[in-house]
Amino acid sequence: MKESFWSVFIVTVGIVAISFIFLFQSLTNTDEHNMHLIKESTKGAMYDALDLATYRKTGEIRIDREKFVENFLRRFSENASLSRTYKIEIYDVNELPPKVSIKVKSAETVKVFSTVGEDQTFEFTISDQLDAILETPY
Repeated sequence: MKESFWSVFIVTVGIVAISFIFLFQSLTNTDEHNMHLIKESTKGAMYDALDLATYRKTGEIRIDREKFVENFLRRFSENASLSRTYKIEIYDVNELPPKVSIKVKSAETVKVFSTVGEDQTFEFTISDQLDAILETPY
């Protein structure tokens, strides 16, 4: 009888450990996906928002603020995961020199089912921030 309790204990601990591994893997993948998505979207949007007319006239490299925001949101939404809700905060867009500061928050919800009491829901907020400066070779 003792051996059967030990086997039930080991199986239960194994199931709990595997569920924790899946939870942390999901959080890590979400964070990594968001960071790469922010970096690539920002880089592409900054190149798309270059003001070529000003560059041809004065030689200054500057970006158009409205164009940047429009391109960033379009690029980000094309590749974002549809199962998550994102909150995008664009703090600072300097036109000259080209610099942007962006923060993206997403929430990951985990529901734990219980046979004894009520089910519990845990929500993790994943926040990624990026400050980018457009560098061009002279």
